[in-house]
Amino acid sequence: MGAPPPLTPDRTIDAGGVLRRGSASSYRMLRSTAGESHLARPELGGAAVLAGGVLRRARPLLSLAHVTDLQLADVQSPARFEFFNREAADPRFALLVPVQRPQEALAPHAVEAMVATLNRVAGGPVGGAPLQVVVTTGDGIDNAQWNELRMFLTLLDGGPVRPGSGGSRYEGVQSPDWPDDIFWRPDPSSGPPDVFRTAYGFGDHPGLLERALADFSATGLTVPWLACFGNHEALIQGVGLVTAGVAAAMVGGRKPSRLPADADRDTAVERFTDGCDVFLGGADVAVTPDRDRRPVSRREFVDAHLAAGGRPAGHGFTGRNARDGTCYYAYDLPGVRLVALDTTCPAGAADGSIDADQLAWLERELAAVH
Repeated sequence: MGAPPPLTPDRTIDAGGVLRRGSASSYRMLRSTAGESHLARPELGGAAVLAGGVLRRARPLLSLAHVTDLQLADVQSPARFEFFNREAADPRFALLVPVQRPQEALAPHAVEAMVATLNRVAGGPVGGAPLQVVVTTGDGIDNAQWNELRMFLTLLDGGPVRPGSGGSRYEGVQSPDWPDDIFWRPDPSSGPPDVFRTAYGFGDHPGLLERALADFSATGLTVPWLACFGNHEALIQGVGLVTAGVAAAMVGGRKPSRLPADADRDTAVERFTDGCDVFLGGADVAVTPDRDRRPVSRREFVDAHLAAGGRPAGHGFTGRNARDGTCYYAYDLPGVRLVALDTTCPAGAADGSIDADQLAWLERELAAVH
């Protein structure tokens, strides 16, 4: 028998020793520490009692794993607005930053490790029932792009993964020659040190991005999984409408690096929501175009899940969703009905919304199993 999977009731992660000190904080190792206690609610189960961490005299209805906000990003996309990070101290941009994080290129490998952990889970931590389904609740991708969706599906279903895009070398904001110092450059640069080095103690990791973006084969989940449509599946950075201008920029060869000189900071959130292509007119950098960066619609999102051939077929989505262009559904397991809603606002912005048709459908689905 191998070691049990590293779940939080057994161990958690804490800050370890300091590797390098910056002017604002220190860069530390991570270390494993004690697990966190699992909170059981035996008073809700009648005569059930908690003994030795296991709920006795209780019948588990369902054992599921919940996965959310993987935010798998095309880190080289011309339709990302990483330069907004320079405005982080401006409260008018508070709802738009951060756009880029120093570790985000490693996300596909973190998801692969997560899948490996879920595949080792023998049963629920309290009831002990075998894992029946993994439920994802949106934002599996970051920027409403086809290549991000393809990466998400392959990581969960298994198969060849291509984390990179564009050309044969990394061309994003963390490259040594990117014309800004607000992003961490893992490779040494001949220019001035970036703020992650000076302020937060980050160091050199030569070749990190090339290794992170190299193709690899994903294991895939060994149990069925269900999908969900979130705001990052529909909108640019989860906020902005995919306009014709932004769709063209996605597959184009110019990546913006600065705010346009005439950008209206007072209405930044509103302008980004309605048509973020207005922020694409500043200084930019030439990158390799990639047609697979194209935007993905609701209908294409559903069709991709139906075509994936995974378990269950469509990962919850049905032929009705494909016909109607909707992303809400009900999925039945023995004794339990799971309901997936689509709360993404078609007018843009990260706040959710549900229309009258979906509310009426939800009422019918709940009444049918009341």
